[in-house]
Amino acid sequence: MVYYERNLPHWLPESWHLFVTWRLYGSLPLIVVQRLRTDTEDKKGKRFLRFDRELDRAAYGPQWLREEKIASIVQCEILGTAERGWYLAHSWVIMPNHVHLLLEPKVELKRITQAIKGRSARACNLVLGRKGVPFWQQESFDHVVRTAASFAKISAYIERNPVSAGLAKIPGDWPWSSAHR
Repeated sequence: MVYYERNLPHWLPESWHLFVTWRLYGSLPLIVVQRLRTDTEDKKGKRFLRFDRELDRAAYGPQWLREEKIASIVQCEILGTAERGWYLAHSWVIMPNHVHLLLEPKVELKRITQAIKGRSARACNLVLGRKGVPFWQQESFDHVVRTAASFAKISAYIERNPVSAGLAKIPGDWPWSSAHR
């Protein structure tokens, strides 16, 4: 079991599936992030859903992932890193300001997220004409998937996320997801 901590604790057992989410830098106002992090009344899963609902509203911050060129770069990094054999990608979606990925890692998760986020950030910032500024938030959210039922529920959640956010009528309509492919 790998354990590391930044702002959030990360326990990562070997040979498990992981649900990973990361977002664009500045995609949530600091006051919202602080309120959600300090709300101890909610279980962690409910807190994540509240974060995700805020992101789905896309009421604040950048939404660069709406742009075809930018979403295409991120999609190429997600699929390319999987093709290198670093993980099996089961379900994924690129939303206007965040990404969800259900994967089975073959290397340390930190290496996977650094590769995807690092390469895509450089390429996207180049397209956007931005230099020396963050593209992604440093921290990612990860959750170990413990059961087949949970795996199915998370996979459906990921692929239905564009529908829930009002971006598509059916999951396969959203071009930046595993449901579309």
